[in-house]
Amino acid sequence: MPRAEPVARARRLPHGGRIVERLIRKGPAPMRRTMFKSKIHRATVTHSALHYVGSLTVDLDLLDAADLLPGELVSIVNVNNGARFETYLIAGERGSGVIGVNGAAARMAHEGDLVIIISYAQMGDKKARAYVPTVVHVDARNHILAVGSDPAEALGDDVERPPSAV
Repeated sequence: MPRAEPVARARRLPHGGRIVERLIRKGPAPMRRTMFKSKIHRATVTHSALHYVGSLTVDLDLLDAADLLPGELVSIVNVNNGARFETYLIAGERGSGVIGVNGAAARMAHEGDLVIIISYAQMGDKKARAYVPTVVHVDARNHILAVGSDPAEALGDDVERPPSAV
């Protein structure tokens, strides 16, 4: 018995016909790119609480400056030990400088560690090519030093711009 064409088979599936018709009519969905959206660079962990429901607590001033929302997924890179992990954000007291690592993630970062908090966004190719990220630089007490858009910009004496960065 001959094999049915993939399109014909798909049309016989529940809802498959609509999906195939959309592809025929509109073509495949446009490609989306996952791009670096914003980061808080070299923040100092103010506390870690292992037996707290997981998350990362961040001062509301920093969330606003970095265009981050409570509940948003972020990646955290620990500068001290190289650990990388993901969690969601909880708003901390405005102006407090709080960077609190909670729950199981508390095993990945401890009080005094330097961390980079990174968010990403999905966007179409055209927008991705023109998108300008937000970079928030903070001091040792997590107060904002500068807000920029160059992900390779180095502030302070303890960091350098990567030599191969354009």
